Amino acid sequence: MAVKKILMLVGDYVEDYEVMVPFQMLVMVGHDVKAVCPGKKAGETVRTAVHDFEGDQTYSEKPGHNFGLNYDFDAVDEASFDALVIPGGRAPEYIRLNPRVIAIVKHFGAAKKPIAAICHGQQVLVAADVIAGCQCMAYPAVAPDIERAGATYVGPNETFTNAVVSGNLVTGPAWPAHPEWIRKFLEMLGTKIEP
Repeated sequence: MAVKKILMLVGDYVEDYEVMVPFQMLVMVGHDVKAVCPGKKAGETVRTAVHDFEGDQTYSEKPGHNFGLNYDFDAVDEASFDALVIPGGRAPEYIRLNPRVIAIVKHFGAAKKPIAAICHGQQVLVAADVIAGCQCMAYPAVAPDIERAGATYVGPNETFTNAVVSGNLVTGPAWPAHPEWIRKFLEMLGTKIEP
């Protein structure tokens, strides 16, 4: 398997499962994942939030773990990375305001490199204007943004366990979709896992 260099864009109050689990899964299969946050360096942390689905009109939010960054945001050379991951949570709504984040995402979009985004991570894709003409799944509250960005919103199944591939994008609605979302992303990366 060819090891891929993967950039993960995070920020404070990124969704706990959506940063921890993909990071660990991608590292477990042998990829080199660099997790970065605007304004922070390797060795620093971001706070996370656990979003759950407990029958309310929207998800609930609880404190999560601290997630350790392993690379300096200011050192990112996007041309040296093979793929991009954007977890959800509350972080996407503010990291998308950072011009450097937008430039990074635009690079991956223009180069047609694999991009995996989940839940509210698609807010960053919308802000970077990289989803027009694509099919895109996200947490349902992000659907209007996706449609206004010129993409076709694909809704989740009843259990939020599905994901969709469209061009170089792999998108999912929330952390219950991790198995399908990461499987499709690994396929896009050319990663083969055999029993």
